Order: sequence, then C-alpha cells, then structure tokens
Amino acid sequence: MVATINLSSKLNHQLPAELVKFMQAAGEAAQNRRQPLYLVGGVVRDLLLGRANFDLDLVVEGDAISLAGQLMSVTPGKLVTHPRFGTAKLQWDKWSVDLASARSETYAKPGALPAVKPGSIKDDLFRRDFTINTMAVELQPGRYGELLDLYGGREDLERKLIRVLHEKSFKDDATRIWRGLRYEQRLGFQFEANTLQILKRDMSWLDTISGDRIRHELELILREELPEKVLRRADELGVLVWLHPSLEGNDWLAEKFGQARELSSPDLPSVDFYLSLLAYMLTAEENEQLVSHLRFPKSVARILHDTAGIKAELGLLANPDLTQSGIYSLLQGYSAKAIAASSIAIDSPLVSQRIDLFLNKLRYVKPALTGDDLQKMGVAPGPRIKEILNLLRNARLDGKISSRKDEERLVEGWMNRD
Repeated sequence: MVATINLSSKLNHQLPAELVKFMQAAGEAAQNRRQPLYLVGGVVRDLLLGRANFDLDLVVEGDAISLAGQLMSVTPGKLVTHPRFGTAKLQWDKWSVDLASARSETYAKPGALPAVKPGSIKDDLFRRDFTINTMAVELQPGRYGELLDLYGGREDLERKLIRVLHEKSFKDDATRIWRGLRYEQRLGFQFEANTLQILKRDMSWLDTISGDRIRHELELILREELPEKVLRRADELGVLVWLHPSLEGNDWLAEKFGQARELSSPDLPSVDFYLSLLAYMLTAEENEQLVSHLRFPKSVARILHDTAGIKAELGLLANPDLTQSGIYSLLQGYSAKAIAASSIAIDSPLVSQRIDLFLNKLRYVKPALTGDDLQKMGVAPGPRIKEILNLLRNARLDGKISSRKDEERLVEGWMNRD
C-alpha cells in the first residue's frame, strides 16, 4: 500500500497565510456541501519543487459558481463567473483564485477546442497536459493537505521528466508542444523518451491550431526568465519552423535577448521588444507573413513593421557624412521600442551609436519658437509654418543655432529673401 503524502506543512510554509486561510475555509464550505474540493495544477507541482507560485486553481466535484458565491461571504471581493464553462474567479486585495467544476473533455477533431461535460476529479486531472501538472491536494477537513497523484506526477517530478498522459495528447491539442518546451526549459527537465518521439511524430498538428492560440503560447514563452532557451530547444527539435520557416533560435538571438534584459533591467523586456528581435532577421515579406499568421494586434504589428523599416535604412544610417538632422529625418516617426530593438540588433557600432544618440537626445530637440511666434513675426498661416519649424529644428540639430535669438535672426533672414 502506498503511503499517504500530506503537504499541509508545505502549504503553510510556502503560501501566504491569507491564501492558506482561504483554502481552509473553502474546504470546510465544500465539505458542508458534500462536494470534494482540490488544489490542482502548477501550484501543486511548484509546492513539491519548493518554487514560489501563488496562482491558486481549485477544482470542486460540484457547482464551482455556487461555491464561489458562498465564499464571497468568507472573503468579500470581486466575483467573475463563466456559467458556460462552470468557472469562477474570486479577487480580493492582491490575490485571485480560480474555481472550476470538475469536468472531462473530448476533442471532435485535432486542434479544436474541447467539448466539456461534468466529471470527477480523476477525469479533470486526466485532461491535463503533462503528468507533473496532474497532481492535486485535498482541501476538505480531515484530509486537508493529502496529495492525490493518480498519474505518476510525483515520480516524474523527481526524475525531472515531461511526460504526456496518452498517445493522442499532442494530436488533440498541439499547443501542448509549446507548453512542454516551456516547462522543460524553465524547470531544467527533459522530455521523457516516448513523449519526445510522440512530439516529433505529431508536431505537424501545430498547423491545426489557430494563429491566436499559437501567439498566446509564444507570448507566455517570451515572459519566461530566459525565453531564448525555449526558442533554441524549439529550433533543435524542428518546432520553431512551424512559427515561420526562417526563424532561428541561435547564439545571435541568445546574445541579443541578453542585451535586451540589460537595457530593460531591473524589469524584463516587454513581449513586443523580444518579438522585434526574434523577427529581425526576416525579410519584409517574411515579417508580414509572421504578423498575419499570428494575428498580432496593431500595436505589436507596428513595432515589427517599424523594425523592418529601420533595417531598410541601415545603408543611409551608416553614411559617414550623415548629419544629426539626417539621423533625425531617418528615424523620426518610428516607434521608440522598434528603434531601441534595432540598436541592439544592429552589429555596426557607428549605426548603433547614432540610434542611441537619437533615442537619448535628438528626438527631444525642438525649436524655441512656436507657430504663434512665427505668425507674430509675419509668417502667413499654412504649410510654411511647419516647414520653417522643421528647418529651425534641423539647424539646432546640426549646431548652426543654439538660442531663441539665433532662431529669430534666421527666420528674419529667410523672410527678407522671400
């Protein structure tokens, strides 16, 4: 007989007291309803690994929405429900807890979203991606803290293995391939041998997944501490080409991602900043294909397009005779993130220095005179106002003038010639 493992001490030591108190109250409320309640998923995995994870996912063999409503009296806060999926989210202070009714899943075809129906905790755990994410902790009094490990998750955790639950796992939902790569690199694990063979056999099913869902997985990867490790592994296994055939997870990318982190420190780089580096080596046409395939929002698409646009200006930016106003003219109008990413991506010290000069100084240079000032000096309203302001800014950029008086004399000289 397998000895029962109780994780109550780990719960008390690794989770904030407020969350522990909530789980105990939730377990009591669920027991009074005669509906077993469990803590499930990644937080259980991380409890056993000693890693911080405060994202609580609870599963009840019963009505999660009704239970969540009852718990509002225990922990007043905001309640968001999704009756179609039998799920609820409780939020209070800085905490949030997801509750779901135990369910089973079936897939009508590969890549389709699953059809769900009520089920047991065993059904609910079996629908998950990898064994290390199938463990649960019982929360009802009398059994509080007991580990439920139906699919060998703890053993795989100890052996540092990523293992699917069944042969059709990647065919049912190929996004699990990207998730497996993410867990493998984050945790320092490796794919179990048979799982790796299934992955290689079934990676073509990635074509059945919508661009939106693939983009979501990519965004999660780019929020990892070292996303380049995941992308390198994806390249090694032949998975990265399913994002775009020309993408590479190589040493160059690892170096540039590292530089992006130095630039963004103490924060991590934003997802779109990483994306502009990942896509940097693509041609303009390939860049557009990636944007279209992954259905990036307009803000992200603009950064990728801008990065490609700056790349097309490299020859001009490298001109040894380029003036500061010329640098401004070439770079103004592009997004700051795209310009910063280009500074990292470009291997020319001269061009990189000029981009940094633009970011740190040139883009902030403006004439002292305004459009109103020019009209008072006798310049007629219209396009000429903007033209003169641009000329004044360029003169400042190139060091030809440095004061308001200089600007006034320059304008008066132009007007006299007119």
